[in-house]
Amino acid sequence: MNSISDQDILSKFNNEATKEAGFRLLMTKYQEKLYWHIRRIVVDHDDANDVCQNMFIKVWRNLGKFRADSKLYTWLYRIATNESLTFLNKKKRRSSAALVTDDYDLSAQLKADPYFDGDDVQIKLQNAIARLPDKQKLVFNMRYYDGMKYDDMSAVLGTSVGALKASYHHAVKKIEKYLVPN
Repeated sequence: MNSISDQDILSKFNNEATKEAGFRLLMTKYQEKLYWHIRRIVVDHDDANDVCQNMFIKVWRNLGKFRADSKLYTWLYRIATNESLTFLNKKKRRSSAALVTDDYDLSAQLKADPYFDGDDVQIKLQNAIARLPDKQKLVFNMRYYDGMKYDDMSAVLGTSVGALKASYHHAVKKIEKYLVPN
């Protein structure tokens, strides 16, 4: 199903008779990738589902205005990233304490999550990623997990390629230091 082109999706969406079919094609092609991108940012499965749903509502409302001056998937990633960050900021404001990122709480949360099937090494990696500054966390996840090119990340995050490469390098060094202490 991923063989359908973004242009086909857009032309179906922009035709009233095939609009819903076009949107279903978009969801089939991108929903899983976007869910995991969001999940790596917000961590919790239920939160990721909520953010994903909000993101697709925004996409439905705005896809007709998409100008195709960027790739469709970078546009979708930008919306997913912004929705995720907005969600986290609202969660921080609702909570008097900072978001939980220490080893014990994140480990307990991941072990209790029925959708997380990683081992202790994966939990340790997630703890290391959680300790990164937000920008480095985003860049690391997009590069490491999504295999996204720096040019595409630049379009999503509005940051220069050089700055993204530096952020990724610093993130990797911090993760290595956490995973393999001296």
